[in-house]
Amino acid sequence: MRALFLDRDGVINVDHGYVGTRDRFEWIEGAREAIALATQSGWRVFIVTNQSGVARGFYSEDDVRSLLAWIAGECAAYGGTIDDYRYCPYHPDAPLDAYRRAHDWRKPAPGMLLDLMRVWRLTPDRCVLVGDQPSDIVAAERAGMPGFLFPGGNLLAFVRPILAAAA
Repeated sequence: MRALFLDRDGVINVDHGYVGTRDRFEWIEGAREAIALATQSGWRVFIVTNQSGVARGFYSEDDVRSLLAWIAGECAAYGGTIDDYRYCPYHPDAPLDAYRRAHDWRKPAPGMLLDLMRVWRLTPDRCVLVGDQPSDIVAAERAGMPGFLFPGGNLLAFVRPILAAAA
């Protein structure tokens, strides 16, 4: 089984800074189609996202989960599946005490990726990650999988050759 790991802000949606609700969510061009292509090509699709907006008090973990569920539903309408997700609400400099700490799920640490690989019984040689920040790529490398830095634009056009090369 192959797996595509996607960062959220800057890859699936435009990064407007601390996007925690649907009203601030704007799809990256080709994102739903890229997820549909991966799904239809037999890939598992996972979202792995740092969400320090929780640690900063901008929105709650319930908001994060609600938005991720909505994203999954929107992708399903395009024929895509979000099989699972992980998010990290912690930040070492968080204003909220409950979320102020270093955490092995916060990218560039690989914890979210490793947890999904463990739960889904995946090996890193059958996984790839697409992110928009160097910390995403470092997390992928630390998890033993290739990482691809998305420069923006159309996600489907970016992902199509990655999926084809790994098939």
